[in-house]
Amino acid sequence: MRPQQRSRRDRSSACHHHPIDPYAITTLAQLREVYAEPAERAVLKEKDRLDEHCRDFIARSPFVMVSSANAGGECDVSPKGGPAGFVRVIDERRLLIPDATGNRRVDSLQNFLENPRVGLLFLIPGLGETLRVNGRVELTRDPALLEGLATAGRPPKLALVVMVEQAYLHCAKCILRSHLWDPGSWPAEEERPSAAEILNDHIGIGDLVASAAALEDSYTNRI
Repeated sequence: MRPQQRSRRDRSSACHHHPIDPYAITTLAQLREVYAEPAERAVLKEKDRLDEHCRDFIARSPFVMVSSANAGGECDVSPKGGPAGFVRVIDERRLLIPDATGNRRVDSLQNFLENPRVGLLFLIPGLGETLRVNGRVELTRDPALLEGLATAGRPPKLALVVMVEQAYLHCAKCILRSHLWDPGSWPAEEERPSAAEILNDHIGIGDLVASAAALEDSYTNRI
């Protein structure tokens, strides 16, 4: 018998309630006591469409993070990857993101059925700046749109059509602070978390070798 996926509403009801924080910020006025108004250039860089710079950035990006929230405000972030340019720009107002088959939880896709708002963050390896795009999503299985969207030899079963409302370049400070693209800052292989160990414990497989083999099979045969 297949396990039933637990709804996020069930999970949220189990959350612990904490005492009210006297230092909590709950109004815009309080927030502006901490942070001054943004510089003019930070406001002016925002566009309501994909100009030639945004389109070029997306064409060079092999990785995008897709954020969503359901009708109740419960959030999800889903990473998407493929060859550089796997996200297709249809025109200055629309882009197309293939949904490559993954774990079939479809958390983000369910969210979009309830709430079409989306936030995207595009990255290019080695580049500090990122591209932020916000807008609305429609899910499509139109064969004409899916054609040519295969990310690893397999055509997607559906794609996200994003209607762009906001696009702007995000500065490199977070990448510089994290040394994300600096190989010298990366942990050695033996210091990295083991996905096989994590899944073995979280799922309760009870067999680390089998857990590692399942991961290897998935990455080799079902990419």
